[in-house]
Order: sequence, then C-alpha cells, then structure tokens
Amino acid sequence: MIEVSPPAPRPNWWQRRIAGPVRQQLTQGITPDKIALTLALGFTLGIFPILGSGFLLCGLAAWALKLNQPIIQGTGTLAYPLQLVLLLPFYRAGESLFSAPAIPLSIPQLLSRFFEDTPRFLQEYGMTGVRGIFVWSLLAPVGWAALYFSLRPLLRRWAARLAKD
Repeated sequence: MIEVSPPAPRPNWWQRRIAGPVRQQLTQGITPDKIALTLALGFTLGIFPILGSGFLLCGLAAWALKLNQPIIQGTGTLAYPLQLVLLLPFYRAGESLFSAPAIPLSIPQLLSRFFEDTPRFLQEYGMTGVRGIFVWSLLAPVGWAALYFSLRPLLRRWAARLAKD
C-alpha cells in the first residue's frame, strides 16, 4: 500500500513576506544586525504620519543604506494599521506641543477632503501634518532603537541556530 502524505501547508503572508526572506538572508550571509536594522527602519518609517508615505520612505531608506527591499517593504506594510491608529495622536500631540488650535480630524473626513480639493486640503491641514511629523521625528529614534536593540539578539540566536542546521 502506498502512503500518501498530505501536501505541505501553504505558507501564510507572514512566512512569505517576512520570515522567509529573513531566513533566506540569514543563510546567505547577511548579518543579523543588518536585518535588525532593516526591520526596525521598516516599522519606524511605516508609521510616518502622512498616509501613503511609508512605502516611499522605506524604499528610499533601503536604497540609501543598501538594505533588503522586500523585507523593509513587508515590515512597513505590517506597520500600516499602527500608522492609522497613531495618525490622530501624532497630530493632536503636535497641536498641543505648538499650542495650535485643534482642528476637527477624522480619517474618512481627511481622505474625502483630500480627494475633493487637494490644494485646499494642503492649505487647511498642511501645518497639522508638519506638526505631526515633528512629533514623529522626536519619537521615531526612540522607537527605532527599542526595536533594533530588541531584534538584534533574537536574530543573532536565530542565525546561530540556522548555522547549526
């Protein structure tokens, strides 16, 4: 009697886009520190408080620092839900920091106003975005460092384990 084994499970998005490429890079000699840098930058740039900018920022950072594009883009994509959650807190913190009057904000409202009249939108909300970017720029180095120095030992252990296999 011939035994038929079930097909291997299809890898999920995380395995295809992040874990698989990271494993591949580790086995091809890329240092765990460089991968930790890539992951930390991808996540940090992915929460930049301007919708749609994370992809471009991740691409530019990867190009400038010669980092792995698929890993940084995948990580930036993973950060997108957090970007949405943090948009208003970044903007409100910027208003508070600069003692600017709070303007009514909601993501659906922002998107509809942007697509209705982009120049007017930029005139009305431009400084809110700039203040949010300022707050992000104060917090991003701390967040990046926390991620980088947390991921480094994990990736070093994973690389050591892969080297033994």
